[in-house]
Amino acid sequence: MPGENLTRVEAEERASVVSDLEYDVALDLTRGPETFGSTTTIRFAATPGADTFLDALTVEVESVRLNGREIPHGDGVRIPLPGLAERNELTVVATMRYSTSGEGLHRFVDPADERVYLYTQLAVTDARRVFPVFEQPDLKGRFLLEVTAPEEWTLMGNQPVEAREDVGDGASWWRFGRTRPISSYLVALMAGPYVVHSSELTTSDGRTIPLGVATRASLARHIDPDEVFETTRGGFGFYEDAFGIPFPFDKYDQVFVPEYNWGAMENPGAVTFNEVYVFRSTPTDAQRAQRAMVVLHELAHMWFGDLVTMRWWDDLWLNESFATFMSFLATAETTRWTDAWAIFTTTEKNWGYEQDQLPSTHPVVAEIASVEDVWVNFDGITYAKGGSVLKQLVAHVGRREFFAGVSAYLAENAWGNATLADLLRHVGEASGQDLTAWSALWLETSGVNTLVPEIDADARGGVTRFCVRQEPAPVGDPVLRPHRLAIGLYEPEGEDGQLVRVQREDVDVTGERTELPALADGDRPAIVLLNDDDWAYAKVRLDPQSLAVAQERLSDVPAALPRTLLWSAIWDMTRDGEARPSDFLQLVLDHLGAETSAALRDTLLKQAQLAGEQYVAPGERDEVLARYADGLHRLLAEAAPGSDAQLQLARAFARAARTDEQLDGVADLESGAAPGLPLDPELRWSLLTSLVAGGRADESRIAAMHDEDDTATGRESAIAARAALPAGKDAAWSSVVDADDLTNEQVRSTTRGFLRVLDPALLEPYVDRYFAAVEGLWSSRSFVIAEELAKGLYPAPLASDRLATATRGWLEEHPDAPGPLRRIVAEHLSRTERALAAQARDGA
Repeated sequence: MPGENLTRVEAEERASVVSDLEYDVALDLTRGPETFGSTTTIRFAATPGADTFLDALTVEVESVRLNGREIPHGDGVRIPLPGLAERNELTVVATMRYSTSGEGLHRFVDPADERVYLYTQLAVTDARRVFPVFEQPDLKGRFLLEVTAPEEWTLMGNQPVEAREDVGDGASWWRFGRTRPISSYLVALMAGPYVVHSSELTTSDGRTIPLGVATRASLARHIDPDEVFETTRGGFGFYEDAFGIPFPFDKYDQVFVPEYNWGAMENPGAVTFNEVYVFRSTPTDAQRAQRAMVVLHELAHMWFGDLVTMRWWDDLWLNESFATFMSFLATAETTRWTDAWAIFTTTEKNWGYEQDQLPSTHPVVAEIASVEDVWVNFDGITYAKGGSVLKQLVAHVGRREFFAGVSAYLAENAWGNATLADLLRHVGEASGQDLTAWSALWLETSGVNTLVPEIDADARGGVTRFCVRQEPAPVGDPVLRPHRLAIGLYEPEGEDGQLVRVQREDVDVTGERTELPALADGDRPAIVLLNDDDWAYAKVRLDPQSLAVAQERLSDVPAALPRTLLWSAIWDMTRDGEARPSDFLQLVLDHLGAETSAALRDTLLKQAQLAGEQYVAPGERDEVLARYADGLHRLLAEAAPGSDAQLQLARAFARAARTDEQLDGVADLESGAAPGLPLDPELRWSLLTSLVAGGRADESRIAAMHDEDDTATGRESAIAARAALPAGKDAAWSSVVDADDLTNEQVRSTTRGFLRVLDPALLEPYVDRYFAAVEGLWSSRSFVIAEELAKGLYPAPLASDRLATATRGWLEEHPDAPGPLRRIVAEHLSRTERALAAQARDGA
């Protein structure tokens, strides 16, 4: 669509023309299920005589009046604004379309009770789907929102409701208070029969802040508002103290919404969350911990992202990385999940390392030429690597100095926009350090370094030399970075011989080799762990003796963080083809029964699944996977009834089961054979889908289960199960490729089930079909749907030479395909090539 992709140059030009924006937005939500009315008046200053444009994605524009005169317009992406005055008033009357893709104003009909729910999701540039707008983060505005909607609905927005009137015909009119200056992508509206739980708290400056937790009516019994409120209260106090600035908004609602594309969104005063965090089935402790971290992530954004916002999207990482770092810090220090940094290592850091080794790796500070480039940068570098680098920065400058700089940065730029340079200036001033060189190495280059211990010992086992070798990134920029880190030495202690840290040295690693004479004295420890406490962002290797001890005695390391770091090092060796994937699966079986961290257990099960399905040599895969599934079944039988371990192992066994005997075991679980195992909807769907993929259950079983669970999640689970039918692949493919009538969540469910196979050969016919269709799908669907199809239909479980060759050929033959699409396909190729290398290592 011409002009849809706003460039940075265009944004800078427009920001030099207009300023001081005030919006009055009136929405009519009573027109039916397809469209809604949108009347927007914008008052703003401008350079006299200048021309610019307004962003709008409309069904129809009825009128555009600029300073009292009607001006020409079209029904396109941009409305031209010629001949501006020093002060301007612009009114646009338009008709907009509801979304079913989670972009703009999303409309959802709850199959449980046929009630309608609406919510906005406006980032990155989808405010223009709801009201005409100057759509860029540095053109902040003061927004007043008026809404006409069914009178029985509940409405929530950035500000409290100031007025409400019944207007007849079953409708009411609401007006929200005007906001302080915020970016347009942060404007929020939720409308529908939401059920709201209320509370309040007092801020550090004595204000009473209303709190709300809201869900759909059919989910209201599943939400536990007290836990959400408790987490929120702890975060409020922690952040107000850390930043030295009271909470900057007037209320704080947290709304859990259906068919949501992201985990959550930081709309000031009205945060939206994915309903995956409403647990209608028994959650594990890892799931509860994840929700707490997401709650605290979004709360951190109220200061860092909302009060002070990036000037342009190249600093998106700073918003997300900062909130990521702060959420784990706050979780560790204000909630019962005191091992949050171990969870950070196993989830966030591993994500960052994986992303940083793809051909699409980029510096933390990415070059964003246009908004099209933004979408694909919501990735493991923007969130996980950036958060890790901030953790390293805190280690580098000191915690007190870091937060002194952050507080000054927020105070100076409150209600405005700022850049990375502004933050580094304040942190540098607070710490007395020039961070220019540090920033250049850590934020302006790509790739992840590897740190390797080199230890020499004499015949008696005494250490005679200790050195850390730093290797440049094999993908990205071949630079060596400064690393502030801890080195831990571990020995057996006590009657049970558990491996505990007996010595720790804080060191600075620079250059290719860093000699550490302080550690070249004394006996050789059982385990040497580089980057103990996980300050640094770097892949870590274990020396041969430490590796051998760790593999044998991982279960004897009682502290969650070092145990997680050891597992991460072993997994990274497996991914890099330095260790056999079959051995990794056996290692997981050897130690999983003793694992106490639900989050680490989750990660290990996912890693073992990937290794088994794609990294094990094809000729041995069936045997290895069958042996692995048998091991999971044994561990499940030994797990304590009602425990997290039992539930996680049941889910993993359902995914892994493949032999007739194992599928019999799944059927036994389905019939209640495991005491204490909660046969709630999520687990029942997992068990049924396992039987479906194994050819032991058919469409009639899926339909019967759907009849029992006639909810939104039940509908999506049924879609995934049908797509998992060995004979259902063509129907699944056609439902998303040949038709365009499924919602975002239904498309995700289809692709998830489509790739669920016990025999990867089922996906062979779709290699050519994928590459024949993918560019057309990209050009004909909204970004969210196109991205899901480009990622979710790629037959990755094949992990074959043929798939790699076809992927490579498409990239060579389509040099002019859209950049984001080429990036997705290039990442597919990289993962396939990595799988092939691992298969070769496994078979060697």
